Amino acid sequence: MNATIPAPRGPAVDGAGLAGSVVDALAARAGAADRDGELPGADLDDLRAAGLFGLLVPARLGGSGGGFADWADAARVLAAGSGATALVLNMHTSVVGALAGTPDGLARTMGAPESFFAARDRMLARAAAGEFIAVAMSERGAGSRLSELRTRYRREDGGYRITGVKSFCSGASHADVYFVAARAEDAAPDAAPDADGGAARISHFLVPRGAGVRVEPAWDTLGMRGTGSHDVRFDVRVPAEALVGGLEGLSSLVAQVMPQWLVASYAAVYAGVGRAAFDAGVAHARARRTAGMPGGLAALPAVRARFGHADAALAALDAVVDECARRVDADPGSASTNRWVWRAKLLAGRTAQDVAASVVEACGTAVTRRGHPLERLYRDARCGSLQPATTDVCADWLGLAALGGDPEADADVARW
Repeated sequence: MNATIPAPRGPAVDGAGLAGSVVDALAARAGAADRDGELPGADLDDLRAAGLFGLLVPARLGGSGGGFADWADAARVLAAGSGATALVLNMHTSVVGALAGTPDGLARTMGAPESFFAARDRMLARAAAGEFIAVAMSERGAGSRLSELRTRYRREDGGYRITGVKSFCSGASHADVYFVAARAEDAAPDAAPDADGGAARISHFLVPRGAGVRVEPAWDTLGMRGTGSHDVRFDVRVPAEALVGGLEGLSSLVAQVMPQWLVASYAAVYAGVGRAAFDAGVAHARARRTAGMPGGLAALPAVRARFGHADAALAALDAVVDECARRVDADPGSASTNRWVWRAKLLAGRTAQDVAASVVEACGTAVTRRGHPLERLYRDARCGSLQPATTDVCADWLGLAALGGDPEADADVARW
């Protein structure tokens, strides 16, 4: 199914400008956030005050009416200050973008009831007013593979009962609402999602913070430590309107048809992290001088060559992210657009980690000390290729498409 009609856009949006108004404050907290393994609440306060929670919310609902390209511009700027906070906002924005960017006609064609649109607009208006949405999709042992989820839901008293434990929930301690993926209780444990919400019936719910929702601090990882991506335990009843799309299985199908928010929204964040590593390396190399090397690191041809390769790689990545964003805004869900979606994610993860690693080698062991910005950026950049869809999953999707196959239908195992 091809969703070729873009959602209505509001007036011109300066995503980079909004991000620029808070980036210095985020940068000032990034080191402590990495050390503590927690998202600073003040970062969210700054994002909220700048209107970034509502960047993609239609103007009629109180937002800026931005599109994918506006988010890509903002993400790269934010990541220069804190890749972790940019990534947390990406999770919120991916939900808002999917809700706001799915054309009403497409949603109706897929079976969304009229009640869904009012519920959607209420959620978007709340986001524009400052509510923060955290994504609770991944689970231990399953990652983000929807086909492996163990969190369950069942119908109960006109609504739904959701039970399970989620991991890697970025910003979990600060969420107002959780975007929760769950499997129908009567679905087979190894059934993959299918096109009509059949055996697997993987659905998504917007679950408010409160009774029946408990954050369990468990975040201690290599990189992106400042996301505070703790576990969250759910045993909660939600009303019927909490079901995203208003029809079981619908949101998973939309994600397959228009994968930009599930796949490529990460790309701009890691492009920004890669650029931040480059800039930090340049500053270090230009300042690093010794008695025996008055020209400093910048005088060494091998060091200059590393920065030259990095410059070209980052420029190429920016061009791919921009082309992906342009196509998503103009022609979301088309086969050609979706290829750019998967290309952007693959290249962002690979480029960020390769640039950061090369810059660290060029600068030497001095930048590997705890507390040096490059040490943190190196670890953050390494996470890009690991986040869903991983680099290998992206490459397999693109390879199947290049060889004439259907990347969704012809995969040997469920992609999600």
